Amino acid sequence: MQFRHNDFRVFSSVKRDNLIIEIMQAGGLPENYNAELAKSVNHHDQDRFNWQQVRILIEDSSVILEAGALQYMFGSIEIENRAGGVGGFAKKFVGSAVTGETASKPVYRGSGEIYLEPKRKEFTFIELAAGEEIIVDDGLFYCAENTVKVGVAKQGNVSSAVFGGEGLFQTKITASANSYVVLELPVPEYELVRYELKGETLKVDGTFAVLRSSTIEFSVEKSTKSLMGSASSGEGMLQTFRGHGEVWLAPTLPIRTRSF
Repeated sequence: MQFRHNDFRVFSSVKRDNLIIEIMQAGGLPENYNAELAKSVNHHDQDRFNWQQVRILIEDSSVILEAGALQYMFGSIEIENRAGGVGGFAKKFVGSAVTGETASKPVYRGSGEIYLEPKRKEFTFIELAAGEEIIVDDGLFYCAENTVKVGVAKQGNVSSAVFGGEGLFQTKITASANSYVVLELPVPEYELVRYELKGETLKVDGTFAVLRSSTIEFSVEKSTKSLMGSASSGEGMLQTFRGHGEVWLAPTLPIRTRSF
């Protein structure tokens, strides 16, 4: 049995010997599209449906998903929970409480097709080398190969948590082997600005840095040498990134999340 979407196209994909992950995008409006009904539920778009969906094809392989991400699946696939008993679940629950992430990441193992919940957002792939770690905003992780661990990263100091706007904990994604991860972006991918720091310093006025390498030192610093000077400059405290690694900025995020 084969299943095919008539109105989808593969936007981007990655492939292993026993695994394919595809980001699919609606290719156009269906013939029976009811514009008035769609508009009434706030899904109206003049040109096409503006949403994407992730499809995963596995053959004797496994992946991990964000809890609740599954829409449907076909084939011989089993779901296992990584909670690891009462103690393990309690530890993960505490981690989820402080980061906003769900308590466990279920593993889907076997052969078949897995379709994740479509979103009116964009997804992107990031490839991590063995041993590489990234720190991301809560809610960015969506799915990955089962060679990835999703945990908690604690801010280096209290001032970073209090003044940085990110809280004391963030989400840490670690790869034990070369791995692909799918992230759910808060803005369209073309609006992201990626910086590769090679010992330089990046300072940001706001909370729109959405990803950084774990090798990057994060702190919150005054915009000038004195608090009075910072106050008079109107900038106050700045998120500061130093070291070697990558930082992703979403400069349009404050506009997109602003209530009008």
